[in-house]
Amino acid sequence: MTAESAGELRDGALRRLGAPERSLKTDPQVHPGAVAALAPFGLDQLASAPPVSFRSARAELLQFAVAAESGSEPMFDTMNAGLPEVEGVTTETHTVTAADGHQIQLYVTRPETVESRLPCLYHIHGGGMVITGATSAGYTRWRQELAATGLVVIGVEFRNGAGKLGPHPYPAGLEDCAAGLQWAATHAAELGVSNIVVSGESGGANLALALTIKAKREGFLSMISGVYAQCPYIYGKWAHDGEELPSLADYDGYVLERDMMQVLAEIYDPGSENSDEATCWPSRATTADLEGLPPHVISVNEVDPLRDEGLDYYRKLLAAGVRAVGWMNMGLPHVGETLFRVALPDVYAANVRSISSFAYSLRRPAP
Repeated sequence: MTAESAGELRDGALRRLGAPERSLKTDPQVHPGAVAALAPFGLDQLASAPPVSFRSARAELLQFAVAAESGSEPMFDTMNAGLPEVEGVTTETHTVTAADGHQIQLYVTRPETVESRLPCLYHIHGGGMVITGATSAGYTRWRQELAATGLVVIGVEFRNGAGKLGPHPYPAGLEDCAAGLQWAATHAAELGVSNIVVSGESGGANLALALTIKAKREGFLSMISGVYAQCPYIYGKWAHDGEELPSLADYDGYVLERDMMQVLAEIYDPGSENSDEATCWPSRATTADLEGLPPHVISVNEVDPLRDEGLDYYRKLLAAGVRAVGWMNMGLPHVGETLFRVALPDVYAANVRSISSFAYSLRRPAP
């Protein structure tokens, strides 16, 4: 996107004020461990705008997404390299057929020796609903670490907006997540599951929140005992406006860049046809959408451009009478609490414990 076209979308009031060249590397707010982890990939500097814009031809957007996906996977692999295997857990794969005939893979990871019913974490991976997959090294490790705390963890391989699992725009991925959840709830006894908490980070948090709203509308909300959303990617209008969300300007380019996010939004929701739909962009949720939802945890990161949209959703939940807990991970950029397994092991471990404790707090007795 050129400077001129970017200027058509936002004026100087929305740009970072006072320190336009400030980056992760030079910002004293940022955790030094996060800077060290990102530096080998050049991500301690401000992220650049992508070579395409949301106005580019769809073929160009899809080609760009493929390149972005292939470029991100080696980084995630490197960040998990050298870790010992997670012991005491086992994984099996189940295939679920969606209403349209699509085959959905569910990866079920559990402790090897526990026979009683356990809380289940239904995990929806990140990637802006457009790229990456449940079988990537980072997400596989994430499910194993959570399972080792005494959870049954189900990773859903949903259709993406682009990349290897695309191109399938909204609502294909959300429908897959719903089908997988319904299968898991129906087979709870054989899976050894007492209750299901829906969780995800970034785009996965979008789908977790959207799935819960969809469940309320369609009558299967009782299948969800709680929601744990990390760094939710839910606004959808990042390059167009956002005056009410200061973090978009303050931390633009800190791992995420707002024009890049708008490109992914266009791939997921072509032409912004669903820009006012809460199951596409949960920021649009009304009080009526949220009333009666199960308990939520909304976790945001201090130096993430998405911070304030997550906080805004948390406040909407409270206003709608939903039991909700919100907190902020200090000094961390986008999804740093799950990304930096090696660089910030204490932060990562605290995050795992928090999610597991939340799932256990909502455990239901066996019927």
